Amino acid sequence: MIELHLTILAITALIGLAASYLAITEKDLLKAVAYSAAQAIAYAIIFYLLMAPDIVLAYVAIAVGIYSALLIFLIGKTQRYEVV
Repeated sequence: MIELHLTILAITALIGLAASYLAITEKDLLKAVAYSAAQAIAYAIIFYLLMAPDIVLAYVAIAVGIYSALLIFLIGKTQRYEVV
């Protein structure tokens, strides 16, 4: 059972790392926000596996909900694509 727990933890950490990389390198800012939300969900799963449910509730509400909504609102006020 411990091996399964650690395997899920490692896979989730890799998904979070990949989503972070994709969020940084993406030129479409809305996709970058979606990748950032996916990274936050992956980290919330890690917090849950580490038995910290209070942190999960706060992290999901802030990182996925409020932060993403604020970024989408701000992207709507500017250009959607990053120009280099």
